Amino acid sequence: MKTDIHPTYYPDAKVTCACGESWTTGSTSPEIRVDICSNCHPFFTGEQRIVDTEGQVDRFYKRLEARQKFIDEKEAEDAAKVSPDRTITELEVGKRATDALAKAEITDVGYFLEKLSAGDEAVLAIDGIGRKSLADLKKALRRFGYALPEDQTED
Repeated sequence: MKTDIHPTYYPDAKVTCACGESWTTGSTSPEIRVDICSNCHPFFTGEQRIVDTEGQVDRFYKRLEARQKFIDEKEAEDAAKVSPDRTITELEVGKRATDALAKAEITDVGYFLEKLSAGDEAVLAIDGIGRKSLADLKKALRRFGYALPEDQTED
């Protein structure tokens, strides 16, 4: 056996907990500091509390908050995407159709959808709107996520 390779053993090493409790034990260190002991650990006390020495719970709650914020922003964005207050010019369907609808005082998507709910013939009765313009308008509305009245009746 080699000599002088073993650490010094302290039979009366003092252990001190963060809660203030202390006791003695045998160790290779003269003094030991611990964060939690049997007097303050939730398992032994029956108290419901979270023991978080590394900040994992806080990081989890921050991620949870960030996720909820992202979901709320996404829902608000989706709601704004299909808003009836969107202007017809944002649909980018063409100058002729946009001008014809503006002349008929239909400037918002909501007004156009009301007119479309009366049927295709009601929209075709507007001067300057033909079958191609109507088809382009419907495609643009579907592309933006709007539910057309004719799509709802098929369900």
